Amino acid sequence: MKPLTFVDVCSGAGGLALGLEQAGFEPRLLLDHDELAVTTLRMNRPRWNVLHTDLLDFDPTDHPVSYDVDLLAAGLPRVKSSATVGRVESEVEERLLEATIYLVHAIRPRAVLIENVPGLAHADAYQRFRDFARAELVHLGYDFSWCVVNAVDFGVPQNRKQGVLVAVERGRAQEFRVPTPTVREPVTVGDALGPSMAARGWPDAARWAAQADQPAPTLVGGSKNRGGADLGPTGAKRKWATMGVDAHTVGDEVPGPDFVWDPDLGRGGMVKITVEQAALLQGFPSSWEVAGRKTARYRQIGHATPPPVGRALGRSVAEALCGEPALSAAG
Repeated sequence: MKPLTFVDVCSGAGGLALGLEQAGFEPRLLLDHDELAVTTLRMNRPRWNVLHTDLLDFDPTDHPVSYDVDLLAAGLPRVKSSATVGRVESEVEERLLEATIYLVHAIRPRAVLIENVPGLAHADAYQRFRDFARAELVHLGYDFSWCVVNAVDFGVPQNRKQGVLVAVERGRAQEFRVPTPTVREPVTVGDALGPSMAARGWPDAARWAAQADQPAPTLVGGSKNRGGADLGPTGAKRKWATMGVDAHTVGDEVPGPDFVWDPDLGRGGMVKITVEQAALLQGFPSSWEVAGRKTARYRQIGHATPPPVGRALGRSVAEALCGEPALSAAG
């Protein structure tokens, strides 16, 4: 069986594309407007066809390789409420959602996968987009469904809910099933990061891991208009503090043998999560490299679709298209 093919727009650090590759899909074209994200993709997969361009400027007639593909995938920037970002930024993100639907007109994939914030699937704030997507996709001959998935159900040590639109050519759409959880018990932060916390000989790594006995709250990549990296809003920071982690910043390295871990002392007595550890909390393999300086690297990681979620969604799409999982060379 030939591998299924896909085009991935707004590819970012490659989380969704990597997951689809693991599900047996073969990329025809990936694109992103961010130069560092493009560098990240090319570093990790030199054979991938990666285009440095904005989705809003992309013309598929200049890239015929994007036609006749099985899947159009889009892990779009997570649209925030007006309380967290400026209206101009939010409008750009909404335009990207619509541009993805218009791209369906142009390349006519057999299936479409759009991932974004959980509210995209059900919140009143996104009803206009859902109505727009319904009208366009029904006209083009697709049936579709909305669902919300949580990364923690797929072995990712993070509570991260995502709103997902899956559209499949009419006649096969009834074969699509929302992916079922792949783990019975959630992976905790301590499970995921314990070994890396001990890498420089920190004697309290095991004690810390025992306290970090829950999944992480949702990592937030933040906006380029914001300052340095942190692990999320106030509620997330409080959750991290219960695990003895200072979430107001991102660390440069894991603790050494002389670090005294005492959360009762405040932020100075807490550990900091590094960019590499944030990638592990997103389900990236440790071999995945991210280009740029610390804040830019963390931003790419925080915005990414966790690869295990991409893999689960990809397998469900493959089963709808083929009646069985895609042929996977990546496992």
